[in-house]
Formats: sequence, structure tokens, C-alpha cells
Amino acid sequence: MLPEILSQIVFDFYSSEFSHLTDLVNKTADKNPLNFDIENEHKFYEYKIKRFLTDVALGMMPSQVWTGKYDATGGYLIVKENGDVLCYHIYNKNEFEDYLLNNTKLDTASSSRHGFGEIYEEDGELYFKLNLQIRFTK
Repeated sequence: MLPEILSQIVFDFYSSEFSHLTDLVNKTADKNPLNFDIENEHKFYEYKIKRFLTDVALGMMPSQVWTGKYDATGGYLIVKENGDVLCYHIYNKNEFEDYLLNNTKLDTASSSRHGFGEIYEEDGELYFKLNLQIRFTK
């Protein structure tokens, strides 16, 4: 159900003032568009987005079928803008996922370069494409 979750997040991004993924995931969880049983406060939306971010960070590419195999298998280095280096070992997977969620946001790329935002017709129906771009916050 990841496509449905991402579609809600993208919709909220384009129709609200939120851009940080933490805010967008919380907004989606509050709406609970997939009607998950949240009686026990299970953070299903957060879990799915963390896994998605991890997969993207470690090898998933939009142009290839995702096999689930990571390009990095031992550890992960993140160099922050101020030069600090963060090192996450495979044993620090939870901290790595938290870092990704807490330090990313959605952004819009060039509409002319990427061909989104314009209305087009297909089989008598009107459509438009939206762009999903994830960036690190500063």
C-alpha cells in the first residue's frame, strides 16, 4: 500500500504548507486514509516511509526494478553540511532510519525540465503529473 501512502503525502505537500517528511507523515497518520487499526498506536505510516527512505538511500533507483538488495551492506557514512561525519553501522539501522525521516523534505523540481504540472488529455480524460523529489534539509 506504499503507493497510496505516498500519494497522500504528495497530495498534502502540494495542498498545504508542509514540506518536511516528519510533518507530512504525521499528517497522513492523523488522517489515516487507509483506515488502519490504530487502536494500539501502531506507527504504520512512519514505518513504511522509513523503509522507503532506507531503500532509496541504499540503492533503489526509479529506472530499475527494485530487488531489495542494498548497495551498502556494512555501514553508512553521512557527511553533514558543516563537515561533521555520521557513521551508522548495520546495527544502527533504527537510528539511520530516524535520521533519514527527520532530515528530509519534499521539494519541487523544475516543471519545464521534468514535464510535470501541465494538464494533458488521454482517452478523453484530463490528467496532470506531479513530481516527487526528496531532499535532505540543511
